[in-house]
Amino acid sequence: MTDEKKILMIDDNPNPLADMLLMYGYETTVMPNGKQGFEELKKNSDKYDLVLLDVMMPVMDGWDTLKLIRSDNILKDIPTIMLTAVDDDYKQISGLKQGADDYIVKPFVFPNLLARIEALLRRSKWNKNEIKKMEAINQLTQREKEILKLVSLGNSNAQIAQKLFIREITVKTHLNNIFRKIGADNRTQAAILAIDAGINTNYKKDFT
Repeated sequence: MTDEKKILMIDDNPNPLADMLLMYGYETTVMPNGKQGFEELKKNSDKYDLVLLDVMMPVMDGWDTLKLIRSDNILKDIPTIMLTAVDDDYKQISGLKQGADDYIVKPFVFPNLLARIEALLRRSKWNKNEIKKMEAINQLTQREKEILKLVSLGNSNAQIAQKLFIREITVKTHLNNIFRKIGADNRTQAAILAIDAGINTNYKKDFT
């Protein structure tokens, strides 16, 4: 692993799993019940990349803990895998409906858990990148969005200038600002971001 991911393991009987995760490069913090686990998440909301949540625990079980996590505006999107000794399809479906991202029955083969953790972290990273793209697009002014849409539709600077009744040098200046705001190196990257964000389909005014 290129960077160490941080896992919060909420389980009253974590060994040897916590030690094995550490061996594979995951920094793991263990909390013995849902109450303490949720409090730790609230206190360090930016610290953890994923939660491993046992179902059967004293004080507060995994289901109630999951409900608290998913109802919290700051914590609701953190990837969460439920761990349980109960092999019941109904309970698994119920867990997924309550917001669990995955559900693993004990005893399990460690490489299986590891693969699921890595897959979930990849999905989470992709989702965060998508959010960043939208946030970057939202930084643009209305005029910049107009120009970015036209870029995504394959227009040259001269064509954009003609359609928007502005000078070509003004288009170039706007493009430089757009590239800086959305982190694009060129108009191809900017066009791809625009398409991903839906600018060329969602923008109200039609410039084609």
